[in-house]
Amino acid sequence: MSNNRGHLMIKTALHAGRIMIESGSEVARVEDTINRIAINAGFPDSKVYVTITGMMMSISGEENAQIEPVSSRTIDLEKISLVNDYSRQFAAGSISLEQFDDLLTKLEQNPPYFSFWLQLISAGLVSGTLEVVFRNNYQDFLITCVIGLIGWAVFYGVNQLARVRFLSEFLASVAIGAMAILAVRANLGNSVDDIIIGSVMPLVPGVPLTNAVRDILAGDLVSGIARGIEALMSAIAIGSGIAMILQVL
Repeated sequence: MSNNRGHLMIKTALHAGRIMIESGSEVARVEDTINRIAINAGFPDSKVYVTITGMMMSISGEENAQIEPVSSRTIDLEKISLVNDYSRQFAAGSISLEQFDDLLTKLEQNPPYFSFWLQLISAGLVSGTLEVVFRNNYQDFLITCVIGLIGWAVFYGVNQLARVRFLSEFLASVAIGAMAILAVRANLGNSVDDIIIGSVMPLVPGVPLTNAVRDILAGDLVSGIARGIEALMSAIAIGSGIAMILQVL
């Protein structure tokens, strides 16, 4: 029975950790959550090793180590919050270990996403607002909102159609750059630079870059450097798309 419960504990803890890593959590938070799950399940002597590409966990003195690969990463802070809520409920005894694992499975099967239209509207408002904040250009607020909205739609659509890393950022930035140039030429906007700066803001990998710094400061050098390179590649894809369209048009 102890071996079965230990196996279930490791399975549940790694399941929770994988969801958190895939949703953009920093490594230190994932390690803390996994360790708390182990302690609350009655296994305080468990060992866990976490990176952004995979996790390994075992119980000292038992032959039951398990590995959990992490194949995709995005930003979904609501998922991270829900996993932490489930962990607190388990710690309080409100749910059992089996119920905890079932809740994690349901969370993956029915993720609480915002609707596509709400994402579009939010991306547009963020683009226009940050364009005003960064450039103090009120005249281009509306056109920046529209272009930022369309750019996010391109980003979202490419992500759904082609699972190729950094392609969505590149194509979205190309579309943003082209629309900004054409809008100014059609006298719908005043400054190409200001419109582009505001419109690409929803694409900028701010959370991954922040988590990379936090991982490095926490001593998780492998994950911090890997996440930093990933954020840098996204930034390069965005910059390359803008640079290419500026040269073409």
